[in-house]
Amino acid sequence: MRLSLPAALCLASTVASFAVDDHPWRAPSSSDHRSPCPLLNSLANHGFLPRSGRNITSEELIGALSASINLDPSVAEGPTALALTTSKTGNPDTFDLDNLDQHGVIEHDASLSRADTVFGDNSSLNLTIWNETKSFFDGETISVSEAGKARIARIRSSAAINPQFSLLEGDQQSSLFETAFYLIVFGNGTEARTSWVNIFFEQERLPYAEGYTPAATPIMIETLLDVAGKVAAVP
Repeated sequence: MRLSLPAALCLASTVASFAVDDHPWRAPSSSDHRSPCPLLNSLANHGFLPRSGRNITSEELIGALSASINLDPSVAEGPTALALTTSKTGNPDTFDLDNLDQHGVIEHDASLSRADTVFGDNSSLNLTIWNETKSFFDGETISVSEAGKARIARIRSSAAINPQFSLLEGDQQSSLFETAFYLIVFGNGTEARTSWVNIFFEQERLPYAEGYTPAATPIMIETLLDVAGKVAAVP
């Protein structure tokens, strides 16, 4: 059954007010650092992370993910540790968002919204690629099937034009988690609100003003694994 626009996804005004008032969205300046990850960029644009995108500690990243989308700290520990391995700040305990451009750590081929590294800019939103992805999203909500088919199409498109295409086991897991993630954060794990997903990818903004609120209970690894499995099963 399609998710209706309503009650379950509408917000608690107090939470929305907190997000809008205390963490207003602001576009990055030309000197701010950003990454291939729209979520981390959104957190910096809202000030959950340093708006400069520089010298981010593990504590800051884990805390930002918890405060903004209610991701359980235990789930954030793995990606945070990976992020620190890309550090070029001179301090192994911090990283800049653009350090995440390094291919094969967190960034990978067949992104839903970025070009592959071999073509140059693997960090900025690529509207041609994103338009291909969202062409599978026909209604007010995105189903697991639609999300899964969009992901498969990106993999096939990337493989067809990238002479160095690679999607190793770890990359495949990251790819599945990325799709599962927006289904959970902007929906219920079964369907996500299309307009919120578009805002997130295109503006690198959490759609608090449109009614988004974080999950009432922390997002756990079991939930991510369950939804990722459903995405992987899409033919």
